[in-house]
Amino acid sequence: MIEIDKLWFSWQGKTADPTLKIDALHVKQGEHLFLHGPSGSGKSTLLSLLAGIQVPQQGAITLNNTQLNRLSSSQRDQFRADHIGYIFQSFNLLPYLNPIDNVTIACEFSRLRKQRALSHGDSLTHLAKNLLVQLGLDEQHHHKAVNTLSIGQQQRVAAARAVIGDPEIIIADEPTSALDEANRKAFIELLFAQTDKTGATVVFVSHEQSLAPLFSKVVHLDELQGGADDLA
Repeated sequence: MIEIDKLWFSWQGKTADPTLKIDALHVKQGEHLFLHGPSGSGKSTLLSLLAGIQVPQQGAITLNNTQLNRLSSSQRDQFRADHIGYIFQSFNLLPYLNPIDNVTIACEFSRLRKQRALSHGDSLTHLAKNLLVQLGLDEQHHHKAVNTLSIGQQQRVAAARAVIGDPEIIIADEPTSALDEANRKAFIELLFAQTDKTGATVVFVSHEQSLAPLFSKVVHLDELQGGADDLA
């Protein structure tokens, strides 16, 4: 599902030292990858490359049999909308919308995800309600402005938005950093329960190494940049 081959990327361009230099990384469909490393090690940079927001100066990134660096900027944007669900560290929810509208908006940018969502036989609103409940947000909160919810509740809205429409890849950037350890583990288990239904691949970035045993594949970014691959 994810293949990196001889990746070289620098924010300063080809003549500078690389921010990231990865010989190879392979993630299978349905795997849960835990990517960790200290602040400044390039975790967020790697996620921006995997999402097609940036492209490497050298090497290739292939997701779902599509080489991202061969696509135009607009094609990468559409690929991301169609195939990647993203959970941001700050959640990036729209504060003036309620949780249901924040979830269904993901389908407004992708006809493919909307078709997949509707193929389950429910309206987008009903599907969003079910996802929110399954991820632990009670119905009493579904029609409140999302900025009135707690951090943990907003986190569940962000997760539902990421998984609606069955994207093949879920990218999660430090989504549990504001939670205690018990709630971190509970959230990850809920996320896996949703993604395992569709066989989605999960790339989860965190500096909390205590979470590593929950994942099927574990990669430390510093070792990855040294050329290691199968570290789990």
